[in-house]
Amino acid sequence: MTDNAVTQEAGGKPVEISDAKPLGWGRFVLQFVSIAFVYFAAQFPPVLIWGYTNEQGVFTISSTGAAVSTALGMAAALLVAWMWLRKDGALGEAWNLKAPASWTRTLLIAAGATIAIIIWFTVGSMLLSALGLETPDVGEVLGWVTESPFHFVLWILLVAVFAAGFGEELLWRGYLMDRLSRLGGLRGSMWLIILIQAAFFGLPHLYQGLGGVIITGVVGVGFGWLRYRCGGNLWACIIAHVAVDVIMMSLSYAGKLGIVPT
Repeated sequence: MTDNAVTQEAGGKPVEISDAKPLGWGRFVLQFVSIAFVYFAAQFPPVLIWGYTNEQGVFTISSTGAAVSTALGMAAALLVAWMWLRKDGALGEAWNLKAPASWTRTLLIAAGATIAIIIWFTVGSMLLSALGLETPDVGEVLGWVTESPFHFVLWILLVAVFAAGFGEELLWRGYLMDRLSRLGGLRGSMWLIILIQAAFFGLPHLYQGLGGVIITGVVGVGFGWLRYRCGGNLWACIIAHVAVDVIMMSLSYAGKLGIVPT
């Protein structure tokens, strides 16, 4: 942190948030749009390379193409985000990957978050059904994941670990929360910052339907709060995110193999 950092209270735990280099809304929009542009643009080459037209004349992307596309888009977004953060002198604060004071405590927190998120997937889907809303549709993604042993490993490494676990935490909880915390009107508003980043985190999951946006958005609230509770350190969020995706993909693949009931 910088010398002119201030202290806030987040759930009773001191959290350091730098008051250096406030960010204007125009510059924020420019940064956000540039990152979004390269994120989507970088996904097209793998789609074209590994995509094909099926017998019904519908263009379809293969499992390999979907995994590589997701990872390449995230890599491009992180590169541009890194450039902006470095230029603004906020890289170390936004992407706080320093070794935590206690790895044991961090792992326990991550384990608790992992369990809570997996329970929420079940409870959240039940609530959506009770309200007459659609539940998340992840059938196509899990179909790609379980297509073969090769594709299972590919999705674990490129998507669960890199794009989702590391990438989304660096992008949403790291980059976006740092940027929002520097904007006029949002500085010091912990819960407003958490809710805004959670909404941005949920929207890209629209391919899962409205249920996917809602359930993922709530997960984003949890991860945002966890980042504050950990004093800005991202390791607990990253570990929990990786664990959730690896577990869900592994259970799906085990179900396809008949190892666990589906």
